[in-house]
Amino acid sequence: MALAVLLLCCGVTALAGSLPSLTAPGHPGWKEKVFAGRTVYTPVPEEGLLMADSRGTASGLFHEETIDLRRTPWLNWSWKVANVLEGVNEREKSGDDYPARIYVVAKGGIAFWKTRALSYVWSSKEPQGAMWPSAFTANARMIAVRGGTVRLGELVTEKRNIREDWKQAFGDDIGEIDAVAIMSDTDNSGQSARAWYGQPWFSAE
Repeated sequence: MALAVLLLCCGVTALAGSLPSLTAPGHPGWKEKVFAGRTVYTPVPEEGLLMADSRGTASGLFHEETIDLRRTPWLNWSWKVANVLEGVNEREKSGDDYPARIYVVAKGGIAFWKTRALSYVWSSKEPQGAMWPSAFTANARMIAVRGGTVRLGELVTEKRNIREDWKQAFGDDIGEIDAVAIMSDTDNSGQSARAWYGQPWFSAE
């Protein structure tokens, strides 16, 4: 689902790099958006993780905050996936499901149709490094940070330069983003997936 296209309100500026805790009870600072049933997000504070359990559902958590990519262009996070999905074509709406994904969103202000997003995904089918347009909106690009069953069940640490990825995806430089979101969704395929997310944060290098 195209979570990014619904994040159209203006964000607020906070300390660069800081994001509210995903593992705090009720994850304050993160809002829920439900598309098709609720993916259950459960903090696992003793492990510093947030568990997502999606059973034919699609809902996500998002946080609105202006991040200065000129100062902190690197997005850091960790994740673990218990299973990938069978027989899905992620380039079509019927297969646009992912056991784990993390978005970054740049809003278009009053020109809401200019809202754009990168979605870093653990792909079930596409190879690591692949990039393709979202099946739901031309203003979003999917990037397979991980693909298939390689390192399945392991907690993997990731680091991406958003400015570089944005330039590759959309052809222009970007100085700020306005929101970050996570989502595990299986509504289109009707399958189930379980994943764990570590705390995302931004850094200068």
